[in-house]
Parts: sequence; C-alpha cells; structure tokens
Amino acid sequence: MNLYTLISASVVVVLAIFFSLPLLNPTYWLSLNLKSWLWIPIPSSSLSSSPVIADLVVRNGVIYTSDESLPFADSMAIHNGRILRLGNFSFVQELAADGTEELDLGGKVVVPGFIDSHVHLIYAGLQMARVELHGINKKDEFVRKIKEAVRNAKEGSWILGGGWNNDLWGGELPLASWIDDITPYNPVWLNRMDGHMGLANSVALKLSGISNLTKDPEGGTIVRTVDGEPTGLLIDSAMKLLLPYIPEDTVNERREALVGATNHALMRGVTTVVDFGRYYPGVSAELPWEDFSDVYQWADASKKMMIRVCLFFPMETWLRLHDLIGKMGRAISQWIYLGGVKAFADGSLGSNSALFHEPYADEPHNYGLQVTESEILYNITMASEKSGLQVAIHAIGDRANDLILDIYESVVSTNGMRDRRFRIEHAQHLAPGAAARFGRQGIVASVQDNLYTYKLSHCV
Repeated sequence: MNLYTLISASVVVVLAIFFSLPLLNPTYWLSLNLKSWLWIPIPSSSLSSSPVIADLVVRNGVIYTSDESLPFADSMAIHNGRILRLGNFSFVQELAADGTEELDLGGKVVVPGFIDSHVHLIYAGLQMARVELHGINKKDEFVRKIKEAVRNAKEGSWILGGGWNNDLWGGELPLASWIDDITPYNPVWLNRMDGHMGLANSVALKLSGISNLTKDPEGGTIVRTVDGEPTGLLIDSAMKLLLPYIPEDTVNERREALVGATNHALMRGVTTVVDFGRYYPGVSAELPWEDFSDVYQWADASKKMMIRVCLFFPMETWLRLHDLIGKMGRAISQWIYLGGVKAFADGSLGSNSALFHEPYADEPHNYGLQVTESEILYNITMASEKSGLQVAIHAIGDRANDLILDIYESVVSTNGMRDRRFRIEHAQHLAPGAAARFGRQGIVASVQDNLYTYKLSHCV
C-alpha cells in the first residue's frame, strides 16, 4: 500500500468551520460555538465582544464559503489560524492594522480543507522512503526496481517496499523466484497495495522458518505451489510468521514518516484524516500505541502537527483506549482526537482473501478468509460499544459485510438505540438487500472508491 492509495480522500467532506455568515456583525466569528465540532475547542478568551486584529488578510481570491447566502467571497481575515471575517476586501480590511500580513491570491480558488476518512498515515510515510512499486505494470520493471534497491543496500540488510498491484501487469501474482537470483544475500519483503498480502524472497522465508511443513495460521494463508512449497506470498495473518524478523522502525524514522506523509497530504488539500494506524492482520496491536506516544504526542508537544488527526486503535485494546479517554478526554489538543477502535472481518479482494458467499472464479474452492472469529468480533464490539467507543470493522466481501451487519444489529438489540455511528470500512461488495440494511441500522459505510477499480471480475 502507498500514499496515493491511502490519501485517497475518497470519502471527502468539507471542513464545516463556518455554518452561516451574518457578515454584518464583525464579532460573529468569535462568538461561534465550534466546540460541537470534533476537536477544535474555542478558548473562552476568544469570546470577547471587542474586535480582534487580524494577523493575516487574504484578498483577490475566489473563496468558497459553504454558505448558500454568500457562496463566494474575495477576501478573508484570519487571526491565530481562525477565520475572523469573510467578504469583500474593504469589509475585511477593517480588521487589519500595522503588522497585519496581506496575501494577494491573484484570483486563485480557496476551499475548506478535505477530510480523508481512512488512512494509515505513518505507515504511508514509511513507504515513501522504501522501494516504491506503485503503478508498476510490467514484471521486468518490478524486478528492475528490486535490483536497483539491492545495488544500494548492504549485504544482509532487509529490502522493504510495497505498493505493487498485480492487476496492472495482467493479474499474475509475483513469486519469490522472480527476485531470488538478484537477492541472494538480502531478505526481501514487499507489501501489496492493499496491505493484506506481501511477497518474501527465499532468503526471508528461510530466515523466518517458513517451509513446506509450516501450517497456515488461523485467518491467514501461505500461498503454495502444487508441490506444497511456499511461493513467497503471505496473506493476512500469515504475515505474522515473517514480520517479527524485520527490524523495527526507529522512533526517528516514524517521526520523519509523519512529517513526510503530512506534507504530501497538505499538497493535495487534505487537512484532516482519520488514521487507523500501522495495524493489519498479523501485525502487532502495539504499533498504533507506540506511534501515539512516540510520534503524535511528540509532534503535538513540539508544535510539529500540521494536519488534524482522528486516531483509531485496535479493538482488542479497547479497554486501554477507554481508560486513556477517561484520563485525558477525547480531544488531546486541537490537532489530535481519540476516535475509536477497529477490527477486521476479512482480507482484501486483490489477495483473494475477502470473504464471500460464493467462491472466486479463478479459485473455485476459495471463499476468502474470515480473519477474526465471529464470537471474538461480537464480544469485543459489545464491550467497546458499552464503553462508549465508536466501532469500525473492516469488511470487503459480501459475506463479511453481512456478518458485521448481523453483529451490529445484535449489539443494538441488546444495548438499545442511541447515536453510536457504527462504521464498516470499505463495504466493498454487498449481497442483495445489504445496502438497505445500512440505512435501516444507521451504519456508516466508509467507502474508498479507488478500491472498486481492482479485481472486480475475480468473484462470482
């Protein structure tokens, strides 16, 4: 998976910083009660009736306001990162004084920042510094990129990367044999673009003890030849057999990853993200917690946060999050908000591990993988919901979506109706009648439209 996929902004909503514009009142913006919005509390000191002097006036632009009474303005005044006033330049200029900076936009368009509802921000930043296989559409180019990485690596060091999509070169899955000859002294691990499958070379398989005698772990698959030999591909929970042998990313690497991914997002107008962390089937549930303390809290304290983040944590750690919210509240700062918890029902379509009622056309005995047992999903969903946490569960296949809809319905029938906003991440393939259930049950379908372009013809 790579940043172009992760920062998809596919479920984009406009930052509702302003809901109406009675511009004739110069103190209106300061009296707005924005505390109802997720994590931007307005200090009480800002609610004074006396006008505040702008530190920045932006003029000569086409500013989209999101308000039907005044859809566009050409100028706005800003103080300490907050909009004070919108309108024509002479009206906005009233809040300027000596020292107020002025920015001429030259007719450029300004819109509120985008919110991406599903990213893995630090993971994406780490991938930016590794072998980039996004968009590769030929086997030869795939191999060339690895050969180039080996040329610049020390003997024995890991070659890490990802973002490959086998559909772009015709659908054939890569094999360890593709790269074994050029990586005789370096272990290799390359994630598929969806994060639910990866390719290891033979050095990495040997190092991690994966052989024809290794059993598939629950919720995962070691892809094998007809003779039972591992091909190098590991799906979902099978990745946990190899990942512990990869050196951990250092704190500095993860901090640099946050900065890099943040800059990338801002360049595309994304100013807020819902971050599900470095958490996938087969990956330690501790990683998002380490990133929270080592990276996000560090960035917040050192004033390096540049976008707002709503953080979700592994659902198996729900009690830890519940206790943290009890001590610190949900809004850690204006930049960091503690959102909820996430679990996985199935894998991904591209790795043929999404869970379906019918088998895959190219694998007639394969219905996909249920990566978490139903009873476990129900129990941790029930516990998380009772504690007041928002719950999000990954589901791609139609059977996985039906399973989660059933679990959510059962939890609601037990705990009663309230505004809990259960989410299903991706909700990619639905059985007949499932879409209507989303509406009846009030479930948020957190859809990433880019996923729909991959392997749509590979299920029956």
